[in-house]
Amino acid sequence: MITPRAAAHATALPPARLPAYVHDLEALDTHARAVRAALPPAVELYYATKANPAPELLAVLAPHVTGFEVASGGELAHIRRTVPGRPVAFGGPGKTEDELRLALGLGAERLHVESPHELRLLTALARDHPAGRPVDVLLRVNLPLTDGERGGAALTMGGRPGPFGLDPRDAEDCLRLLRAPLRLRGVHAHLASGLGAAAQLAVARRVTAWARDLAGRHALPGPLEVNLGGGMAVDYTRPQERFDWAAYGKGLADLAARHPGTVLRIEPGRSLTAYCGWYVTEVLDVKHSHGHAFAVLRGGTHHLRTPVAKGHDQPFTVLPVAGWERPWPRPAARDEPVTLCGQLCTPKDVLARDVPVAELRAGDRVAFALAGAYAWNISHHGFLMHPAPTFHFLPRAARTARTPRTA
Repeated sequence: MITPRAAAHATALPPARLPAYVHDLEALDTHARAVRAALPPAVELYYATKANPAPELLAVLAPHVTGFEVASGGELAHIRRTVPGRPVAFGGPGKTEDELRLALGLGAERLHVESPHELRLLTALARDHPAGRPVDVLLRVNLPLTDGERGGAALTMGGRPGPFGLDPRDAEDCLRLLRAPLRLRGVHAHLASGLGAAAQLAVARRVTAWARDLAGRHALPGPLEVNLGGGMAVDYTRPQERFDWAAYGKGLADLAARHPGTVLRIEPGRSLTAYCGWYVTEVLDVKHSHGHAFAVLRGGTHHLRTPVAKGHDQPFTVLPVAGWERPWPRPAARDEPVTLCGQLCTPKDVLARDVPVAELRAGDRVAFALAGAYAWNISHHGFLMHPAPTFHFLPRAARTARTPRTA
């Protein structure tokens, strides 16, 4: 679950540099290249910046993606600074007036409109903007989903009542509100996350059919753009399994062939970067309480919130450390389930619960996998004022002469 070079780097770190996020940029480059190759050339691939906005990751992804999706003014400004000149799509509910002004000022190539009010506000701001260029928008719609299309989604962003996007009826009404300089380019629909390839394709077919019907009934000018969103499954219970990009790419190719003149776009985030990062820490103590083994780790869910947020056990690899310099016996758990906890004063600070281990001892290191997305950037860093982790980016093969960047 951890690449050899990441394991070697994690093992060599001095205790004072732990906890640490270790990212293998060669692994990221290889994975992103494979994803791009699995997709039809005409399908546009945007990276959802919210998954992990680290500049080092963005630089590796840039050659493989068409552009970047952002969901705040801060992300928009960050992308313009970090990967200048790359296309940006600005989405997300609750855009403020200042954020919309920023999007107009920085020239976001696409804006995803979430409501009639947002459309009216954007129209008023765009008219006053000195650039005088068309502002290209997509209407984000919340289409209903069948149980089969929902496909056991880990998180639903649409297909049921919610704050994201427009009801189909409101989307129709928005067509009558469109005024220059706004220009409708198509439809955006991110309805669910955690879907396998078959469920993703079912949703893609429904969204594309709905968008094509809308365009036909209202004689919308082409080419019609259909943004299918992201949400490709990352299975934390089976980290060795990955989303079937080959099957998904073939399905998108078939869909595009049935609908010539339609531009298909996807916005994966987690499924691109999760596999290249590990949260590495050390075991401070191992204790037994009422017949259960607990390993107390340096750090915790204030650094890696994902397992608490998603309600799963974060997969991990034990990196044994041979030395033990204390004059008393080394606390350990052997051939038994262990719950891995952090340093926080709350019983919710659990990274993995009752996971069988052959051996886990105080002083050993633990590398939590799938920590390259929605990890540090969604965590409650300030709670209890523990030190922040360090960050390490192992360079791509072409740059192996350089020392890995740390912070």
